[in-house]
Amino acid sequence: MYCCSILRGMKQISRKSKVESRKLEQLILFIKRNYFLLIFAGCIGFVGVVAFYKLFVSKPTYIYAKVKVGQGMWWATTQRPSLWFVKGIQQAKEQKDLTGKPVAKILDVSYYPYYGSGQYDIYLTLQLKVSKVGSTGTYNFNRATIGVGSAIDLEFPNTQFSGTVLALSEHPFKEAYVSKIIYLYKKAVNPWEYDQIQVGDYLFNGKEKIFEILDKEKGPAISDLLGQLGGQLTWDTQPYQYVKIKARIRVKKEDRQYVFGEEYVLSPGRTFPVSLTNLTLNDYIVTKVE
Repeated sequence: MYCCSILRGMKQISRKSKVESRKLEQLILFIKRNYFLLIFAGCIGFVGVVAFYKLFVSKPTYIYAKVKVGQGMWWATTQRPSLWFVKGIQQAKEQKDLTGKPVAKILDVSYYPYYGSGQYDIYLTLQLKVSKVGSTGTYNFNRATIGVGSAIDLEFPNTQFSGTVLALSEHPFKEAYVSKIIYLYKKAVNPWEYDQIQVGDYLFNGKEKIFEILDKEKGPAISDLLGQLGGQLTWDTQPYQYVKIKARIRVKKEDRQYVFGEEYVLSPGRTFPVSLTNLTLNDYIVTKVE
């Protein structure tokens, strides 16, 4: 009896091993016939795991960027945005991904009228969600590599636009702004232009006054009078006059230079075109900065 039980057990083990062997052969045959589908499924699974990790597990990397709104190529001159576009950007707040995390957030908007055109230069300070590419200091934003001078595309819920990256930083920008007094001079001015210059007139960049007229002065333009009229008229009938303007200006100090409106380097001898609330100052020369 004991020997019979042993024999029956051995037969059962043999049958089980044969069944398992057949299943293994069938599995191997299935893999051989469908290896392409299995590789494809494996790739999908790998991508899914990576996506799940990036979306729900890994901590996002945020950097800060300064962007000039435009078509995105710094070397190409295109039409500047109009006032309605400025208002649209001011209403844009955050761009979010599928999980509700912010992808791009507008921290600051500054705009400056481009004199005589009804168009504006618009500058943004942004916080961007990026992925860092290796240890080279390169970043990817919305699947595109960005760097200083590169184009960047932004899609907010109610506003979409492109721009040029002016600066990138892993920390908030620290900029030193100072108030300076400048003197402007124009040698041949029509009387109506002098009358339109108003003490207290200013330029507003969306946040604060960055230029304000403090005083004005006029006098006879001797060279213009003698050259054009041959010295035949008196000062009372002179059609032209020189004008001096004293103004307070808010500028950013960078590398021992003063920068106005993000890009204009302020220095004596340069022309200073600027559009104020009531007048566009054109062909005025900076004579002194203090």
